Amino acid sequence: MNIAEHKLNLIRQIDELPEESLIELEKIVSQLQRNKKPKSKRLAGCMKGLVEYMADDFDAPLDDFKEYM
Repeated sequence: MNIAEHKLNLIRQIDELPEESLIELEKIVSQLQRNKKPKSKRLAGCMKGLVEYMADDFDAPLDDFKEYM
């Protein structure tokens, strides 16, 4: 079952719920949205030291692209 089928199945189930259950479901969904963890901010330099080796000609133009340059 792909995601579209899951969504359609969920919509059908929600459509069959009584009004009281819809209100309760809305409260649950809004609570879930409020409890989302905020994205952590990126810190400059946090990946420092990760690359241990880089070739001397890393920035050199590639031979495969000479005709485009």
